Amino acid sequence: MRSLYRLPVILAASLTIAAGLVRAETTLEFWQFWTDPDVKPVVTQIVNDFEQVNPDIKVNVTDLTWANGHEKIVVAFASGTGPDVVELGSDWIAQFASSDQIADIGDNIANDSSAFQGWSMATYKDKVYARPWILGTRVLFVNVELSERIGADSGVVPANWGQLESACKKMSELGDDIYGWGSNTAEKHRLYKKFLPFFWSNGAQIFTDDGRLCVLSSQAGIDALKYYKKLHDEHGYVANQRGIEDAFLDNKVGYILSGDWLLRRIKKEKRNVRIVTSFVPGPNLPGRSFMGGEFLALNAKSEHEDAALKFMQFVTAPENQVKLCKAGYMANPSSIAAQQDSFFVSDINLQTFIKQLRFSKHPPVDPNWVDIESAIEEAVEQAVFGKDSLIAQPLYEASQKIQKIIDR
Repeated sequence: MRSLYRLPVILAASLTIAAGLVRAETTLEFWQFWTDPDVKPVVTQIVNDFEQVNPDIKVNVTDLTWANGHEKIVVAFASGTGPDVVELGSDWIAQFASSDQIADIGDNIANDSSAFQGWSMATYKDKVYARPWILGTRVLFVNVELSERIGADSGVVPANWGQLESACKKMSELGDDIYGWGSNTAEKHRLYKKFLPFFWSNGAQIFTDDGRLCVLSSQAGIDALKYYKKLHDEHGYVANQRGIEDAFLDNKVGYILSGDWLLRRIKKEKRNVRIVTSFVPGPNLPGRSFMGGEFLALNAKSEHEDAALKFMQFVTAPENQVKLCKAGYMANPSSIAAQQDSFFVSDINLQTFIKQLRFSKHPPVDPNWVDIESAIEEAVEQAVFGKDSLIAQPLYEASQKIQKIIDR
């Protein structure tokens, strides 16, 4: 009788053990950078939702910071302890792809290849190494109060270089504490992002189409730098990015280039400032802006490739991109379907960013980009802030440096 009484208990225990064997957990390590208190809870919820739908997969999330996150990723991959899935900035992808530390996922994106923007930033030597997540660009911010003070209608914005320079000149003549243009200091990793839109808008290229020759110092590039320096010298309020944004919000600067973070700041701080956003002006027509973004990459040595790919697809799904953008008031989901959500369609400023993205360029996908970027920034810094008035020489010297880098 005692054996009969024990039988249900034994059977229940056996079933529990069997179920545990069938549903043995796969644990994914996910490293990411979204630590903002408005956004991090949404990332956590998306991960929880994934685990609910996939009860056999657990995801451990590790938060990184932009101050040292790149270094931690480099060390982890070098030591063989990298995460299964990692968030990478667009200009890091080639570095890790060239050393075979992240996997080619080209065979797994066929259904999404036309449904997302940004694939070119994740493509290195004709292979795709990451999924686009949240993209970013810069647009022209117009201070409406100052625009009206120079006689411009609040809906009229400069569409080309001539109109921008003329408007900046008029604003600079309003008073000693008013400036037409917000000009960046030699702030590392920022200055080149402010110059390249003028460079690209003028038809200049960093490399020839085959990528073999640096043509940074072409006449188109020189002319773009001359124009950029003219705005800086004659109409520029010079400060770091935060400083020029402060002056813009205080109605002291008429025009600046900035990202969607400024929209978020205006909303969060409830700033009483009237703005219009518009495309980056070009020489004759609206020009090209700078494009970057956040991507999800798969560790080439991950032992859980299928689960990791499933997780990457879930996180970047249109509905989850919308949730993330709503939480952080961000403008550029990579998903084209997400861009059609009413959150974006109903906001004219977010629409400016989405449309500008179609007329933006990104730097070359090159594992040596950090060094190339540095050479460009040094040239712009020397031309704009140097004691002499040389324009062509710094670009020529930078071009020579870059050529040596790509010839290595």
